[in-house]
Amino acid sequence: MKNLKLEDLPNAMELTIEKLSMLEQQLIDLKHHFQPKEPVELMTRNEVADYLKINPTTLWSWTNKGKLTAYGIGNRVYYKRSEIEKSLVKFNK
Repeated sequence: MKNLKLEDLPNAMELTIEKLSMLEQQLIDLKHHFQPKEPVELMTRNEVADYLKINPTTLWSWTNKGKLTAYGIGNRVYYKRSEIEKSLVKFNK
């Protein structure tokens, strides 16, 4: 840090205020564009079957055909709710 003379103080303060104003504007812009990341919600096989109103065997079949992606830990199988909802397609009548 350099030493300031008394006559340089007004210019230094003006520069500091400008930089603070720029930082404030950047924070405001960041706040407006910030999108919080939603946590991943995992569902069990039974929860997905109930949600889609299907038999667990149908869910197993759809998983084997690649229509749905299953994730597992040990012997447990989970599905991501967001992927289940994205897999639903609109029917045109």
